[in-house]
Amino acid sequence: MKKTKIKVKPRVITVLKVIGVILCLLLGVFLFYLKQINDLKSLDYSDKASNKILFSYKKDYIMSIGKNETLNKAFESDDYNEDNLDIYRRIKYVPHKDLISNINKAIKLGYKYSDINIIFKHGDNDSVKRFLKRDKVKYLEEFFSIDYAKLDNYERYLKYADETGEDEDVTVLCVNLDLDKEDYVDAVKVEKFSIDMLVNKHRYLSEDYEPNDLMEIPEEYVSEAGMKSSRIAFNAFKEMSNAASKEGYGIVINSAYRSYQDQVELGEYYKKWYGQSYVDKYVAKPGFSEHQTGLAYDVGSRSVNVFANSREYQWMKDNAYKYGFIERFTKRYENITGFRMEAWHYRYVGKDIAKYIHDNNISFEEYWAINLDK
Repeated sequence: MKKTKIKVKPRVITVLKVIGVILCLLLGVFLFYLKQINDLKSLDYSDKASNKILFSYKKDYIMSIGKNETLNKAFESDDYNEDNLDIYRRIKYVPHKDLISNINKAIKLGYKYSDINIIFKHGDNDSVKRFLKRDKVKYLEEFFSIDYAKLDNYERYLKYADETGEDEDVTVLCVNLDLDKEDYVDAVKVEKFSIDMLVNKHRYLSEDYEPNDLMEIPEEYVSEAGMKSSRIAFNAFKEMSNAASKEGYGIVINSAYRSYQDQVELGEYYKKWYGQSYVDKYVAKPGFSEHQTGLAYDVGSRSVNVFANSREYQWMKDNAYKYGFIERFTKRYENITGFRMEAWHYRYVGKDIAKYIHDNNISFEEYWAINLDK
């Protein structure tokens, strides 16, 4: 058979050539686009942010800055405002849901980027939103130069400082510890057992709370059988007691874990013998006693009735921290702890915290406010 040659019309050839050129151009554009996107992604910008950067012609600007988590968040956000671009890059990133929206609000209120960084440092997403509903605060550094100051406490700081005349450091500490409130009023419920838990006249335990490692203390370490304690605290006390004994000192536990009901009965006992005013002044209300944590002991001397006058007391002052215990209520810090001096009352907080408190001569409340209250 005779093969038939297919003749392609010149017009069709021209069209095919044009299509080929267009496809090559499109491929080139696509490869160029991928190169630009990959340049941005290599700096950890997301796909969404990289696309927005590219199509808003900000690639050169971003490449000159480099990796910036806040800028990445800005370009991802529907709240992105190009007028604020140079401020976005100066804001230290925090993982807030409304980060960009809150930056925009702060800028609108007249805050500089340095102010905005201070604001974000001292609050979570919701507290920042609440803070930005107020008029601009003129002197942010007045309280927020202190690392552990809280945005939500700003009004209370102002009021406390005005009423007491205290400086910023004392004001922030006292307000964060709720010392601007009446004892036992509007208290915070503590639910989780830990060696660094804080229980005082502003932080309480529920009626059915007990430590999760409660145990009965062996008789050789107590003045009366049947006492209980947190196991982790007792193990530390046992080590301490044995060390004291080797040096010729005799320490004994006179009181350890007390349940909520035990504290009720203790209050009734002292009320019967000394009256309600004595109870109000010296006996913690049920739920507000550190003994309920199982981490606190009233320690005595085996040879002297008054512990504060004993050799054992001096040994404890010098050595208790080495085993994770602190003298909980001292004369110096009665205004912070809310309790009168109790030379016999020792609390287990762990060796690291006890050493820090000993070395820096501070109260447990201060340590907690600065390091643990997040």
